[in-house]
Amino acid sequence: MDHSRAPVLEAIEAYRSAGGLAFTPPGHKQGRGADPRVLDLLGRDAFASDLLTLNGLDDRRMSRGILGQAQELMADAVDAEHTFFSTCGSSLSVKSAMLAVAGPGERLLVSRNAHKSVVAGLVISGVHPVWVRPRYDEEHHLAHPPGPEETKAALAGAPDVKGMLLITPTDYGTCADIRGVARALHDADKPLIVDEAWGAHYPFHDDLPTWAMDGEADLCVTSTHKMGGGLEQASVFHLRGDRVSPDLLKAREDLLGTTSTSALLFASLDGWRRQMAERGEELLGNALTLAARAREEIEGISGLHALAEEFHPLAFEHDPLKIVIDVAELGITGYQAADHLAERHLHVGLSDHRRIAAQITHADDEDTVSALLHGLRGLTDHGFERRPPVDLPSGADLKLEMRMLPRDAFFAEAEHVPLDKAEGRVSAEMISPYPPGVPAIAPGEVFTEAIIDYLHTGVRTGMFIYDAADPELGTVRVVG
Repeated sequence: MDHSRAPVLEAIEAYRSAGGLAFTPPGHKQGRGADPRVLDLLGRDAFASDLLTLNGLDDRRMSRGILGQAQELMADAVDAEHTFFSTCGSSLSVKSAMLAVAGPGERLLVSRNAHKSVVAGLVISGVHPVWVRPRYDEEHHLAHPPGPEETKAALAGAPDVKGMLLITPTDYGTCADIRGVARALHDADKPLIVDEAWGAHYPFHDDLPTWAMDGEADLCVTSTHKMGGGLEQASVFHLRGDRVSPDLLKAREDLLGTTSTSALLFASLDGWRRQMAERGEELLGNALTLAARAREEIEGISGLHALAEEFHPLAFEHDPLKIVIDVAELGITGYQAADHLAERHLHVGLSDHRRIAAQITHADDEDTVSALLHGLRGLTDHGFERRPPVDLPSGADLKLEMRMLPRDAFFAEAEHVPLDKAEGRVSAEMISPYPPGVPAIAPGEVFTEAIIDYLHTGVRTGMFIYDAADPELGTVRVVG
């Protein structure tokens, strides 16, 4: 296929060149009605390209097939059989993928290191999760994706499951043996869904971890905005084989997705695919070189350590563009390090009790990496206040009893109780330290002393809770 083409971008250009007048949404009419102060900040071109797909980019019958062409090009670029664009982020895409495999009351293997969006999908759908425990590094307190052994054991205990949702890579860049997991499931004629939100770049360079389609997954979801060039909320489904119906997947996405899809998001997906198809190996090769330089120089900064060999053997692979930096030798938390860097206009995505993570992408260069390294050096001579440690749970402590289905607990009659009085009670909410947004406790699971201590000491030390009714965790929502 001709990967110099970008059908969505070409359609936007044609619309604007023709001087079309819209008597449809959006109401700003390609920026003519937008507040000039907004135009000055965001740019007129953004509004001029904010078009409807129907009766905008294409006619009311979509007869020119602009979106379909763009999706076919994306599928060809990554060697998938079918690709679908989504403009509601992978939080919606992963829900759609789950619903394409399992329905209300049916069982699905799910990695317990799942993002809160997965648990939200369980609440919405009524799917019964059979949790597959991640591989837990007790020394470093890191959870890595489950592998074939954990998958086979889970299948043996729940042979009626409809398939599996595997989350890989993690926010720390650690990856599962996707092929091994896929073969374990395929031997039982079950499909594998991969939530590969952080791995959209994997198809475009051989020195990156195995991407889901090459790993024999049936369906994967990628967030092209995370490590790629898509705008925020731009997401893609990729599908191969016949274990998941493309028509069923599209119907499930239609059920949850918006009917007002953004041409801007489609265009960013289309343009990023073209860029990667034409120059991905070169651009990602440059990023890998920069990441290797950054990791080497971080090792030379007193008190800092860039994790690498620590990820193995529990993690099958690691994305070298995710630089995970341990700051514990400085006597500070990752939360403190992230806040200090933010004050210097350097922003990292992940922070925990002892680490931060910086991602390098094809957009970085010598200047951006030098700025990051300068900021990291500044951590070593800043006088931080000492904070009490987080009371970290063991891997065994993280295995909570699921007494109710997530949906049933979330919609049950509930009450608010002090966190220190919640032991033995069933949670009616998600409580997810963010980032990465993996629930420490999900609806239907039972509070334990270890989880209560972890949350209490974590919030005291700087942990941010995104989704609880009381973000400070003075009280928690439990089933009444």
